[in-house]
Amino acid sequence: MTKQTFLQGTLILIMAGMITRLLGFINRLVIARVMGEEGVGLYMMALPTLFLVITLTQLGLPVAISKRVSEAEAKNDWAKIKRILVVSLLITGILSIFFTIGMIIAAPFIATTLLTDERTLYPLIAISPIVPIIAISSVLKGYFQGRQNMKPQSFALVIEQLVRIACVAFFIKVLLPYGIAFAAAGAMFSVILGELASMLYLAGVFKRQKVVRVRHRFFHYIQSSKSTLKELFSISLPSTGSRLIGNISHFLEPILVAQSLAIAGISSSLATKQYGELTGYVLPLLFLPTFITNSLSIALVPSISEADAHQNKQLIHYRIHQSIRISFASGAIATIVLTLFAAPILNFMYGSANASNFLVLMAPFFILLYIQSPLQAALQALDLARPAMWNSLIGAAIKLTVLFLLASNPNFGINGVAIAMAVGVVLVTLLHLASLYKEIKFMIAGSDLFKMGLLVTLTWVCGRFLRDMFSGMESNLFMFILMLIVLLFIYIILLFMLRFITKEELRQIPVLQKWFS
Repeated sequence: MTKQTFLQGTLILIMAGMITRLLGFINRLVIARVMGEEGVGLYMMALPTLFLVITLTQLGLPVAISKRVSEAEAKNDWAKIKRILVVSLLITGILSIFFTIGMIIAAPFIATTLLTDERTLYPLIAISPIVPIIAISSVLKGYFQGRQNMKPQSFALVIEQLVRIACVAFFIKVLLPYGIAFAAAGAMFSVILGELASMLYLAGVFKRQKVVRVRHRFFHYIQSSKSTLKELFSISLPSTGSRLIGNISHFLEPILVAQSLAIAGISSSLATKQYGELTGYVLPLLFLPTFITNSLSIALVPSISEADAHQNKQLIHYRIHQSIRISFASGAIATIVLTLFAAPILNFMYGSANASNFLVLMAPFFILLYIQSPLQAALQALDLARPAMWNSLIGAAIKLTVLFLLASNPNFGINGVAIAMAVGVVLVTLLHLASLYKEIKFMIAGSDLFKMGLLVTLTWVCGRFLRDMFSGMESNLFMFILMLIVLLFIYIILLFMLRFITKEELRQIPVLQKWFS
């Protein structure tokens, strides 16, 4: 099996993430164009329930598998790797069956009572078969991550999106004549087919390598896996706590939004439409750079775990610092572009700029989201998943409290939801930084904070100058793209000048070695 360095593995995941995000946006555009704002609202209101069930099924095992497989491979303990896989597949298999059935039974209550829109019943039922598929995929992904081979997961992500795009337009068009709820269910079914194709690819790669034969003496390995189970749970349960808190928050969010906006005097139909604009149009744009930060996080867990096993504190600090630097660099340009060009971006993508005020309001705060994921990964890799869980709990509780207080006020309405989301992002990121400082004395240097501020300020000034210079031409797609290319070119120059990207790091990438040697 090909093993990559930290930066090589990160780059592979980033490239795959870039492709899948582009394909994902195409998928969202199809859904938005065909189903409209209300259809997107139904689709997005059903997703948090799915995410909650998946979190309960996975039980935080992907991160635990990655860490423990990495440690076992360093010792050439293949028997332990097999025990890790056997235990993980058994646990996720049982839980997936249980929660799939539970999701189908609870769907009518969730749709009519909690989400206050009975049309969400069909998307909820349609998506339920995906749970066991994702359960198996997550175990295989954790295995490949632990062995620091990011290629199978990267190819699987691309395959998933390609299948999803190929199916989504067909199912929506076939089912739309029966009503918008059935169209949303069709969009959900395309997600299932994409995940199924991804899982089959991962299983095929795993089988071809034949490093570990899972079915051979399966039950014998279960009986001798008590210590392995404890090792997995020591990481997975706190990690599950963090994800569970986030997913419960996301599950409660549309419920609380619907109830709060009702108190503010906003109808159910309008609330669904506004929530669809915020979560279906704005949040995907704000989360766009996270394919880079998520890639860093995945590669960071085995890298820091290995450094921690060798008590190499200097390397641990360097890896965290490196991840923050690269994550901030990827997020800063997105923040500036989304703030300065909110209306034209939404117009070009969705044919409507109604949600531009949400984008301008939230983008400056979401710059902290881009460093949050690597910080949480670092905490998990250092066996500090419990502090990360508490940070997530505090952030979620305060976010939901602010959401209810503001959204139920007619003066804020849906803007209160946007503000609450921004508050949650800022708070959790700062708490993660505080936890790392408390445990390993890690902190972002003052000089780095100055460079971050300087990067954002200079780029924003240049972007504002370009926007004013080409004022009135934002409706011309060619001129708009040209503006963004010029701004990106300036930004890349600033990244090198301020040493957010160094030649030493570029030399570690094989295709660039001869250019920077």
